[in-house]
Amino acid sequence: MSLSYVARRRAKRKGQTYYIRTQLMTLFLLFWRQLPPAMTAEQTLTTHYHFEPRSGWMNDPNGLVYLEGEYHLFYQHNPGATVWGPMHWGHAVSQDLITWGELPIALYPDEIGTIFSGSCVIDTHNTAGFGARAMVAIFTHHHPHHGQAQSLAYSVDHGRTWAKYAHNPVLRPVPHVKDFRDPKVIWYEAGSDAGHWVMILAAGQEIRFFVSNDLKTWRATGTFGAGVGSHNGVWETPELIKLPVNGGPQTRWLLEVAVSEGAPAGGSGVQYFVGVFDGRVFKASENPVPTRWVDFGADFYAPQAWNNLTDGRTIWLGWMNNWSYANKIPDFGARRGAMSLPRELSLVHDGKGHALTQTPVRELLSARTPVGGWRARVVEGPSIALPVSNAPNRALQLVFQIDSATTAHACGVLLTSAQHRVDTPILRVEIDLVEQQLRVHRAGFGDQAPTFEACHSAPLTVRHGLLDLTLILSPHSVEVFWDKGRVVMTELFFSEAGEVATSLYATEGRVTIDSAELFELNLRPRPPENLNTKLAMKIHPARDDATSVMKPMFGMAGSTTVE
Repeated sequence: MSLSYVARRRAKRKGQTYYIRTQLMTLFLLFWRQLPPAMTAEQTLTTHYHFEPRSGWMNDPNGLVYLEGEYHLFYQHNPGATVWGPMHWGHAVSQDLITWGELPIALYPDEIGTIFSGSCVIDTHNTAGFGARAMVAIFTHHHPHHGQAQSLAYSVDHGRTWAKYAHNPVLRPVPHVKDFRDPKVIWYEAGSDAGHWVMILAAGQEIRFFVSNDLKTWRATGTFGAGVGSHNGVWETPELIKLPVNGGPQTRWLLEVAVSEGAPAGGSGVQYFVGVFDGRVFKASENPVPTRWVDFGADFYAPQAWNNLTDGRTIWLGWMNNWSYANKIPDFGARRGAMSLPRELSLVHDGKGHALTQTPVRELLSARTPVGGWRARVVEGPSIALPVSNAPNRALQLVFQIDSATTAHACGVLLTSAQHRVDTPILRVEIDLVEQQLRVHRAGFGDQAPTFEACHSAPLTVRHGLLDLTLILSPHSVEVFWDKGRVVMTELFFSEAGEVATSLYATEGRVTIDSAELFELNLRPRPPENLNTKLAMKIHPARDDATSVMKPMFGMAGSTTVE
């Protein structure tokens, strides 16, 4: 008996053992999921525009794709615990990017590994042979012994049921590269190029590019990352998108890379580069290449843009959390993890180069109700109460136009509780007009995450005239958009207080708020699970003939491997 034969047998036994363990763990987690603890009134509500799963753990968004009236959102999901664990692909859909319906789990772990991050495409030309307009998921299979490989799954019923490609993986692990994951796939065509698939993959601390004609056979074409950007942590979840500049016909490509450590607010964060892409490799257009950050807050990570949008917009969202404390934030007894508000993207030329802008999706306009506002009001001193409060089941949008001709050193928005003094806020969003910084101060929530209580800052350019500031306040997060989205900060915050008062303040002078518009975002009780599923399946019900051939082990609905 040869040594190579013995090695193969041992490897096979390890793979079989791992497969059995993952399937048993999945079965246990699904059984556990049927026995959720009693939920409070707060836990039965959802901040619709911030998608969060009904139960379990959620991190990176995956597989964002649009098809025939539905925005699909897949996500990294541990269904049976509120901490990171065996990764599945959860699944939700929306018709308006505001209200989300949760569908059954799309992809389960199997003998090749657990299901790490990836993307989805619509194979309009049936290049892979799974069917015209099949929805194809390209994801990372993670195995503790065999490494990370890229695999395929597909759906021919609008994402309701899934089959894994029988000859997975399509891109095998690379020797001596531990982190080889998170494929983003796009369709590229330009000029005489008839079109081909491009895969952007994170490999250690660089991005690798591959091309394919059929999604099954991939050829390496180049790399990006050596000597540029932040290398304080592992590079993850890349994104490559083409964006207009200053709203005109000129375009540039944006390459986004999440980094696990060393972001401006500490812990994990997201950097980006602007340049050109020829269908095979990306090149930054600035020299030296600056390190630019997508979000200066602590809680925006692994963003992904929707593929296959038909209205000319580019929209993405990210995971609202930070790996430095992700497993320790409150889980409300049943779930941990939420997505940011979906954001529309563009580029502006800021005199130093091309910079990203992010603004809330326009669909938010139809989900809000005016609750107050004014014109030309002077703020001077500790605080002026706003006629709105941030209660556990309430969310707000605050839109301000601030006159730059001010004598104040700083001004801002303060959140505090009736049980607390004004000088011990829960959250403070501050514009320092002298030092030209945007700051978010947030309180801690206990001893389990000592780094959570902090003050984070972002550099500003204070322009002459009116300064634009928009805040999206949910019960546990704030998203701050400055100067039409040129600077963005996303922060979680937690408080045991029920009603939270909101006020304006100015320090060392006075500031004129030229206009203020205050809106309540319409939150409704989360529908029962069966109704939630019916809403999500209203447009495209699952195929009747798919049930028997697309079940994994133990008869669980979801995905299997078929020829």
